[in-house]
Amino acid sequence: MKKRCLSGMRPSGKLHLGHLHGVLGNWKRLQEEYECFFFVADWHALTTSYKRSWEIPENISEMVLDWLAVGIDPDKATLFIQSDIKEHAELHLLLSMITPLGWLERNPTYKEQKQQLKDKDIATYGFLGYPVLQAADIIMYKANKVPVGIDQLPHVELTREITRRFNFLYREIFPIPDPLLAETPKLPGLDGRKMSKSYGNSVFISDTPEEVTGKIMTMVTDVERPRKSDPGDPEKRCVAFNLHKLYMPIERLVETVEECKAARLGCVACKRELAKAVVEFLEPIWERRRNFSKSRHTIDEILEKGGKRARKEARKTMSEVRKALWNQNVRSE
Repeated sequence: MKKRCLSGMRPSGKLHLGHLHGVLGNWKRLQEEYECFFFVADWHALTTSYKRSWEIPENISEMVLDWLAVGIDPDKATLFIQSDIKEHAELHLLLSMITPLGWLERNPTYKEQKQQLKDKDIATYGFLGYPVLQAADIIMYKANKVPVGIDQLPHVELTREITRRFNFLYREIFPIPDPLLAETPKLPGLDGRKMSKSYGNSVFISDTPEEVTGKIMTMVTDVERPRKSDPGDPEKRCVAFNLHKLYMPIERLVETVEECKAARLGCVACKRELAKAVVEFLEPIWERRRNFSKSRHTIDEILEKGGKRARKEARKTMSEVRKALWNQNVRSE
């Protein structure tokens, strides 16, 4: 039997090229190797967007549309919405009873996001405790692997600690999940910072060809090359070159570096060529997206079917949890 893998994504807005080449590209590979559960983390979205909760349902539809367009296959992976499986809330509650407060307060991501999201009121119980809900999401399906970037390793380690504590206190029900480090390319946005909707520097999967081209033509290039006649150094100083490495054939990539360094290729012409390559790459994704968008009921059916599968597994797990919790004396620590 294949090992299980679980991952989720918050429906907080449009997905961009960073999501495409990071999370979704990894999911496509994983669905061939593991029994995958991919879920819409709508309860997690409430931790930072509770004041605009009405946006979440529309974001869910658009996000799953992007998943399907990119190639996430509901015949190979179970796709579902977190809040449709009420057992997540029950397990979250039970795990919160045994999770020391200090574990949550020391979470480095909690501290970082409090600094980064100063414009939002996130001094809430839900935000502090979201790693406990995250642990419930993971162990509910007895996932063996959790794909994460290196910055998310503390989340998985906290899940592992909570899991060990439950298994010790009651009964060894859950496997200890391992992080599956994903090698995701560092994809900068139009201005050189990390591609992010909040920075306004993103190329979205749902953008039109004209929007993609227009955005790429504004990208930062070699700031030390003000004129076409000046030699450039794309490998060290050009933000746009990071996209070249993803979208251009290796032969053309080598030629581009040589032509730039020899001042035979200007930045405008170079970005125009890049924009064409990105549009060509996205065209089959846009085609699949158009096809799925014509029958939105198909998305509902996919999520309903995935929800039934997830609910069956969740009910089985919670039956074990309740028996362990109520039918066995708690062992002394």
